[in-house]
Amino acid sequence: MRARQPAEAHRAATPLELFFDLCFVVAVSLAAAGLHHALVENHVADGVLGYLMVFFAIWWAWVNFTAFASAYDTDDGLYRVTTLVQIAGALVLAAGVPAALDRRDFQVITCGYVIMRLAMVAQWLRAARSDPERRSCALRFACGIALVQLGWVVRLALPGGWGLIGFAVLAVAELAVPVWAERAGPTTWHPGHLAERYGLFTLIVLGEVVLAATSTIQEGLSEGEHVGALLGLAGAGLVIVFSMWWLYFDEPAPRQLASLPVVLSWGYGHYPVFASVAAVGAGLEVAVDYDTGHSRLGPLAAGWATAVPVAVYVLSVWLLRVRGRPGGRLRSLDVIFPVVAVLVLVSPWSHVPIHLTAALLAVLVVISTVVKRREGRVGS
Repeated sequence: MRARQPAEAHRAATPLELFFDLCFVVAVSLAAAGLHHALVENHVADGVLGYLMVFFAIWWAWVNFTAFASAYDTDDGLYRVTTLVQIAGALVLAAGVPAALDRRDFQVITCGYVIMRLAMVAQWLRAARSDPERRSCALRFACGIALVQLGWVVRLALPGGWGLIGFAVLAVAELAVPVWAERAGPTTWHPGHLAERYGLFTLIVLGEVVLAATSTIQEGLSEGEHVGALLGLAGAGLVIVFSMWWLYFDEPAPRQLASLPVVLSWGYGHYPVFASVAAVGAGLEVAVDYDTGHSRLGPLAAGWATAVPVAVYVLSVWLLRVRGRPGGRLRSLDVIFPVVAVLVLVSPWSHVPIHLTAALLAVLVVISTVVKRREGRVGS
């Protein structure tokens, strides 16, 4: 398992990585479904907290595999088997999502998470054996991950509020492991490969949003009522998803993605991106339930179910891909993105929050495109 070169030409995602993503999106789908159920039943605080906790496990396991694969994807038999074990752990985690969200029972989800992470430990140990130049870094990863997994198991025995405190402490410990390990000698991740992998997972989660919203609208239409309202929601939902895609991929990934601080901020910054995208799907489902009379939420709460994740997404994309470019200059987009996010947040006070949100995102797409073209002409 020799380290791959960060300047390797034509480096692209492999079929195994794409298979990994598709299996992971099962857990994402179940987490979003759990959030939708909690919101409809007006268990907002518990539902949002549980969703964020579950999504941390999904996102962090995915991020760690992606970073490792960018540096050490040898695609031999042992590497494939170890990766398939991680996929199996992801499916166990997915099976435990409903219990974690409904009853705060994290036993199954912890089991799946630990399976994934211990498989990651095995891969780091193999890298330590095969790559002497980065052995210290690989061993730090292996030791750090293993110790934190012990903490996750112990956390299951903590009562009530202590379990939540334990989660916060262990989450910080998970985030600290790469920072500590990479100081011993950074791994050879590939900037272009990392950017592509994050983009592909964003695409897959966006697809899950379309599927979830379409299924819910189909169920509503099967009742034969509220046809006009549901068709309007379907159109507005499509505009929202299309705009989210446009805004994310309209800006290239940072060219300086090869530096450790930027890579860490890029990876960590995608937690709100992925989580908000999946939550938008849950919010659109809530909007359908509200219009068809199947929700216990009031009009403001039902509107915020979509508005809040959309606003978080807009701000996250602005921070990761738009702010301060090019050349570190302040651009009009540095103001427009936050303004649109604020307007989206107040959209539930209107009578058509989903449609207004769709209109705001469409306007943001148009403005962003025009500004970019003008900057391009000036630069040329």
